[in-house]
Amino acid sequence: MKAYEVQNVAGVNQFQQTELPQPSPGFRQVLIKVKATSINDRDRMIAKGVYPFALSLPLIPLSDGVGEIVALGDGVTRVKLGDRVCGNFVQKWVSGELSEWMTKFTLGSILPGLLAEYAVLDEESLVQVPEHLTDEEAATLPSAALTAWHSLLTEGGLQAGDTVLLQGTSAVSLFALQFAHFAGARVIITSSSDAKLSRVKELGASDVINYKQTPDWEQEVLQLTQGRGVDYVVEMSGGASLAKSMQVVRLGGTILMVGAQAVSDTGINALQFILGRIRLRGILTPGHRESFEAMNRAISIAKLHPIVDRVFEFEQAQEAFDYMNQGKYFGKISIRV
Repeated sequence: MKAYEVQNVAGVNQFQQTELPQPSPGFRQVLIKVKATSINDRDRMIAKGVYPFALSLPLIPLSDGVGEIVALGDGVTRVKLGDRVCGNFVQKWVSGELSEWMTKFTLGSILPGLLAEYAVLDEESLVQVPEHLTDEEAATLPSAALTAWHSLLTEGGLQAGDTVLLQGTSAVSLFALQFAHFAGARVIITSSSDAKLSRVKELGASDVINYKQTPDWEQEVLQLTQGRGVDYVVEMSGGASLAKSMQVVRLGGTILMVGAQAVSDTGINALQFILGRIRLRGILTPGHRESFEAMNRAISIAKLHPIVDRVFEFEQAQEAFDYMNQGKYFGKISIRV
């Protein structure tokens, strides 16, 4: 079968197209014919050789994708031939709390990913995808969408009438916007691009702030909430941004730490966490299978569509990564297999 492999992590974009034997499903595993995949920041870090966690090389990259089941291993009962499915990023995480041993079964990092014509997935990780989605849309769900859903809805307990602050217009933020809007929450979004802020208004954002034009954006958020603050912050950076997030979250509110790109001094007074009864929740992985299934039910009910910026063909995988590195995309980048 045709596939891409990360051969080493010595430099930028160290992956190449190759021919590999078609895998066979083992006990309680299935073989899927991959239809589409999508790229996450995690995949770009792996391609650049800067991923901070364990890898099993050589490695087929990309953790997210969708495919049709074409073969069943012994003992499979949850799915059948012909089903269109996604696999959960953490293959062994079905429900409950994430255990350390489960992190040894992650797609596209320790286990082979989906940038290939065929892939083997554990039966217990599989979810049926919403029928109204295209393959290129469904391929975006396992990481960015589930991170937004699991952090806000499953763990955060977001309710109608709550207010959410989203930082930037990453794929996670866009999914969080769609889910929060569907749930009846108010959404405030910051970005440095007026063009992107205009687009998120069309998607349902209640208020937008250009943080380049308004560097003290935390004061603007407090004004928008009449001084109360927001119920949830989806924190995408860390550093000085985290200090601002602590100023805008309400008494007893929650900061969901999805990204931590900034490592500079935060200037945080730890006493603020106590006085503000602030909950800081680190989001290490997207979510478990039961959360994935709940998210897909909501997507089906609301007929939501992921925001796909551009679709590349399988032979254009390198171009897809190059396009992502330019940073001009809005939404997800998919690769049709």
